[in-house]
Amino acid sequence: MLSLSPFVRPARAAAGPATTGGAAVLRGTEFSLVVAESPVNFTGAPRMATTINGSIPAPTLRWHEGDTVTLHVTNRMRVATSIHWHGIILPYQMDGVPGISFAGIAPGETFTYRFKVEQSGTFWYHSHSGMQEQTGMYGAIVIDPRDGETIRADRDHVVQLSDWTDEDPMRVLAKLKAQGDYYNFNQPTVVDFFRDASNDGMKAALDKRRMWNQMRMSPSDLGDLSATTLIYLMNGSTPAGNWTGLFGPGERVRLRFINGAANTFYDVRIPGLKLIVVQADGVNVEPVTVDEFRFGPGETYDVIVQPKEDAYTVFAQSMERSGYARGTLAVRPGLDAPVPQPDSRESLTMADMMGAMGGMAGMEHARTPGMDHAAMGHKAGMHHGGMAMDHSQHAMGGAANAAASTKVRHARTEYGASTDMRVDMPRTNLDDPGVGLRDNGRRVLTLADLHTVGGPMDPRGAEREIELHLTGNMERYSWSLDGLEFGRSTPVHLRYGERARVILHNDTMMTHPMHLHGMWSELEQPDGRFQARRHTIPVQPAQRISFLVTADALGRWAWHCHLLLHMDSGMFREVVVA
Repeated sequence: MLSLSPFVRPARAAAGPATTGGAAVLRGTEFSLVVAESPVNFTGAPRMATTINGSIPAPTLRWHEGDTVTLHVTNRMRVATSIHWHGIILPYQMDGVPGISFAGIAPGETFTYRFKVEQSGTFWYHSHSGMQEQTGMYGAIVIDPRDGETIRADRDHVVQLSDWTDEDPMRVLAKLKAQGDYYNFNQPTVVDFFRDASNDGMKAALDKRRMWNQMRMSPSDLGDLSATTLIYLMNGSTPAGNWTGLFGPGERVRLRFINGAANTFYDVRIPGLKLIVVQADGVNVEPVTVDEFRFGPGETYDVIVQPKEDAYTVFAQSMERSGYARGTLAVRPGLDAPVPQPDSRESLTMADMMGAMGGMAGMEHARTPGMDHAAMGHKAGMHHGGMAMDHSQHAMGGAANAAASTKVRHARTEYGASTDMRVDMPRTNLDDPGVGLRDNGRRVLTLADLHTVGGPMDPRGAEREIELHLTGNMERYSWSLDGLEFGRSTPVHLRYGERARVILHNDTMMTHPMHLHGMWSELEQPDGRFQARRHTIPVQPAQRISFLVTADALGRWAWHCHLLLHMDSGMFREVVVA
């Protein structure tokens, strides 16, 4: 399989390209970017992609902290487009979100972005129009620190992961609207049932199957899409294309991992090498050594590796285990290393679905307004259709049982057709790597491992709290905040200069990478201490996450799940700072 059609030209710089992987590197303070349609062939079937300067990924942009950059973006397509500079702190008019910060870039027009670069690290850029991000419009940004690099490395590679479908993305969305698990071929089987019966007894196995059926959910539905429609790319190369990053003997190699996928969480490891995580979302963290990390669309991690052999496989399997992206680190082109098989798939547990299990996490299904929910209490069992279930056996030990001290309050808007579940006692721990990564024999990164160097940007505590619930209905394939899809919701208002605590409760069975534009999200530990500075925070099923925001950016901003189909289906809010 080919990673790019011969008709797709590599991106070009005025003085000639300096290629890294599948993209050119453009340096300086003024850039010309042209958005157009280009033919590609990832699967043996030609398709049209949305490209910037004729390449997938788009050119890697190298900036320098403190410089003012000017980017002329010309639209050569028949539809409007845009570019959002993901994680970049800038004036809202330059943020690139049509309908929020500007009108978009009409066909035939050129829009000029101009802003001062106030940060350093690894970031990326992508379209914020329609499904163009899914069809190829994304690239990397590397910003050199004003005072010189403090992370020592002899070699530096961008590793941008993405996903591609030959289908029209709107057709994909229509299929999910008709059947939420359309692309999930890992449904529970008869073999699974008899395994459960053997392990837990026939009655427990029957109760488990009956419970999931009554909830109209599948415990294996970890991702909306799978390799049934997706092919997984590394720097624009298919697994067969085998992107290769070179290194010399004895070198320390910095790998700038960017999840530019539209709909895929990746679990990344390099068999035979330890990964020293030194940066998260473009911000330096205290180094932590792991074997593997999971990250969702929008997130970035920089790691240092120290190869000893001639070749290593860079392996990124999809969270639902239907496929993978892969490349090679090697001392010369043409080498490869053994490629692991994807791990066996795992299903969600009731702890994933119902939060903190010590005491009782009440997942209320299809509750109706007017019921006395407080009178239901929090006993050791919850009733679904008259079936009592003892969930204590599913509890995750230690900090995983940490929960909010009071019963969660749900907005009235959560009791409607847009919401099919609610979690009353979410877990608050940050040390869970997630389903499929627990106790896998490898050291897996968690949010609890991340500690931003230098601590918080703002020492103030919160002046007020804003709480939102991540909500959805899998059967309808609708996604929302507090049960309100974008278009039915009102903006979140922040007073300029205030310090606010944001609390997110995930009342769904899926992990959502939540991205707030224009401002940093300073993640808190369960006890309120500062954890890490992020621009995209993954919120696991039945989890409560809190972070502090300093409203230091006037204007209108977007806040949304970075799973493209979730955002498009309604998990999106406008934030107004005034």
